[in-house]
Amino acid sequence: ALWPVAAVEVHTSREVDAVNGTNLRLKCTFSSSSPISQRLSVTWNFQPEDQSSHEPVFYYLKEPYKMTTGRFKERVTWDGNIQRNDVSIVIWNLQPSDNGTFTCQVKNPPDVDGTIGEVRLKVVQKVQFSEIHFLAVAIGSACVLMIIVVIIVIFCRHFRKKRQQKTEVADTEL
Repeated sequence: ALWPVAAVEVHTSREVDAVNGTNLRLKCTFSSSSPISQRLSVTWNFQPEDQSSHEPVFYYLKEPYKMTTGRFKERVTWDGNIQRNDVSIVIWNLQPSDNGTFTCQVKNPPDVDGTIGEVRLKVVQKVQFSEIHFLAVAIGSACVLMIIVVIIVIFCRHFRKKRQQKTEVADTEL
């Protein structure tokens, strides 16, 4: 009456940062002591930062099934390969409201218990200037300022010499 149940191990990144408006591949792989079954299923869920209830993101059973409702409708595509133990998805056009925890659960009968992979996603705003751009602008501005100062000094010396020569010529004539 009792069937031995083995565990499925699921592996994901712990935390991922992504830029607002970009696409992101949420990688999830698994290992199972049993051969891959026709009844293998993959469930991706999402829990927002405010800890409200889980929302379905994606489901796989023999083939990928997209969600027909919810915040991820038409924004998630299958990017996995079951034969390579890869059950990853891609989320399109990330938004700040996508901040939260994604879970990846794999069941490969008779392996139905095991770990659930968790990925904490943080969507950041696109930065206009990176530190390198800021540094380049600062160094470029300093160089331009130095060139302007050198040119002003050269002109001042030139005009001072001319004025001094005119004064010497005038003194000589007197």
